[in-house]
Amino acid sequence: MSAVDLNDAQLLRYSRHILLDEIGIEGQQKLCAARVLVIGAGGLGSPAALYLATAGIGRLTIVDHDTVDVTNLQRQIAHTLARVGRNKAESAREAISAINPEVAVVALAERADAARLAQLVAEADVVLDCTDNFATRHAVNRACVAQRVPLVSGAVIRFDGQVSVFDLRGGTLPCYACLYPEDQRFEDVACATMGVFAPLVGIVGAMQAAEALKLVMGVGESLAGRLLLLDGLRMEWTSIGVGRNEGCPVCAQAAPEALGSVPGK
Repeated sequence: MSAVDLNDAQLLRYSRHILLDEIGIEGQQKLCAARVLVIGAGGLGSPAALYLATAGIGRLTIVDHDTVDVTNLQRQIAHTLARVGRNKAESAREAISAINPEVAVVALAERADAARLAQLVAEADVVLDCTDNFATRHAVNRACVAQRVPLVSGAVIRFDGQVSVFDLRGGTLPCYACLYPEDQRFEDVACATMGVFAPLVGIVGAMQAAEALKLVMGVGESLAGRLLLLDGLRMEWTSIGVGRNEGCPVCAQAAPEALGSVPGK
C-alpha cells in the first residue's frame, strides 16, 4: 500500500481516529489506501462493511450473489425494506455511499469460484469471510493461503459466535483448515432453521472490522493463533489458542522463511 495524503475534509472526518496515538495521521493514511475484500453481505458482512467504510478504507470489494429478503432485515443492517429483492452487494454499496461516499465500493453480484477468489484475494490487503457455509470458507481460506493475505473469519448461530484471524505471514501460525480440517464433516447450520440472535452478528461483524483495520495499520495484537468464542446468553467470552497443524494439506507446504512478520506482533 502506498500512503495517500489527507485533505482538510478527511482530517475532520477521521479526526477521532487521528487523535489516537496508535493511529494518528499515518495510520489513517494506511486505511485510506487499503483494499479490503468482504465475502458475504449478510448478518456479519453488513456491520463489517459499514464500519470499514466509516473508518475510511480506500477500496471495499463486496461479493454476494444473494438478494435481500424481508427475513434478513432482523439483523442485516446494511439493507432496508425498500431494497428487498435487490442484490445484497449492491444494497450494501448504496448504504455505504450514504455514509461515506469517498469509499470506492465494488459490488459483485456473483458466487465466486476458486479461480475468481484467487483473483479477488490477490488484489486485497485483508479478506473478511462473512459467509455461512464451510465449503465457501475453505475456498476462501485456500485462496488466502496461496496469496499470503490475512483472513478474518467470523460465524454466528443461535446465541453463539466466534471470530479469529488466520495470517500465514507469521510463518508458524495456523490457517482456517488447521482449525476445521477439510476432510472432517462439519454440519452447516442455517439461520433459517436454527435462528440467530440479531445483536450477535453485529458484535462479531464489528470485531471482524476491528481486526481488519488493525491488520491494515499494523497496530495492536491480532487474533492470529487465537479463537474467540462468545456465549451470547451469558455474554461471556472464551479465548482458545489455535496451533498450526504441521500436516495440514492447505498450509503445510508454506515456507516460513518466505513469509514476513505479522503486523502488530
